[in-house]
Amino acid sequence: MKATYYKYTLNFKQASGTSRGVLKTKETWFIVIEKNGQRGIGECGILRGLSADDVPNYEETLKWTCAHINEGLAALYNQLEAFPSIQFGLEMAFKSLESETPFHLFPSNFTANKEAIPINGLIWMGTKDFMKQQIEAKIAAGFNCIKMKIGAIDFEAELELLKFIRSQFSPSDIELRVDANGAFSETEALQKLHQLAAFKLHSIEQPIKAGQAEALAALCEKTPLPIALDEELIGVFKEQQKAALLRHIKPQYIILKPSLIGGWKGSESWIKHAENNQIGWWVTSALESNVGLNAIAQWTFTLQSNMPQGLGTGSLFTNNFDSPLTVKNGCLFYDTHTNWHVNFNELKNV
Repeated sequence: MKATYYKYTLNFKQASGTSRGVLKTKETWFIVIEKNGQRGIGECGILRGLSADDVPNYEETLKWTCAHINEGLAALYNQLEAFPSIQFGLEMAFKSLESETPFHLFPSNFTANKEAIPINGLIWMGTKDFMKQQIEAKIAAGFNCIKMKIGAIDFEAELELLKFIRSQFSPSDIELRVDANGAFSETEALQKLHQLAAFKLHSIEQPIKAGQAEALAALCEKTPLPIALDEELIGVFKEQQKAALLRHIKPQYIILKPSLIGGWKGSESWIKHAENNQIGWWVTSALESNVGLNAIAQWTFTLQSNMPQGLGTGSLFTNNFDSPLTVKNGCLFYDTHTNWHVNFNELKNV
């Protein structure tokens, strides 16, 4: 068995705004394992500035991982605790290697195109007009769950956008989620949550910056609006720490991004602790290519959650890989009439 790694730069179709800045490109890495003429591919989806494994020796660790690939998944996974995106890349690559085809990881009614996964429509930050345009497009495309990133433009303008949606659609027509990416200060957060709650939102992701456990626990206790933890889960690796964090903060939801929390195994660990504490959850991709999105989607379907998931990011890039993943009427489908197009020999950008 031998393994190789490749760097790949995904280019956004249009600059996408978050409270941490505007994204134009997204760096990702692939591990390809070869054994007895079979190949498996895994994506290590690092998010610079956010991932716990955004460290100077990231590529060196990938190189070491490939050199030690014969140690097997279990041993390598345990040794790579501080590199959750590489853990997931390995899980994916080994599963791909063992599968009938490299991309048919969890055969199900989803991969047979008999059932779809409901997803939220993602609204990126920008001018009020640009965000309104996106909202109208998502609703026209059949989405009944919309997630809006907030915290970068004027808060009053964001409230106006939510007011606009609610003037047209009731909570039973459109479920609204907002994601603050930690944009609110500790002192203003509760007041802003009360203002947002007037629009009968489903939830808000990470209202204040991660790492403020006491403030977040107090906020979750008093909030008029369900709070979902996102960034707060990053860098928490030990089982005891995960359980303690959820018991202390008591959020209403957690959001699972496998590339940031150790792949399927890491995500299932968080799900177990959440359910032990009566905390809801859903799964979100983290700007992976269609290779990683496919792995997340197929696994997510096996969890049999009926909540809309955050898996609508496949169409964001100009140079993504052609795949059967398609979005229609607010759902993610696996179109069995469409083929994958990933050239293993040309993964690396030229």
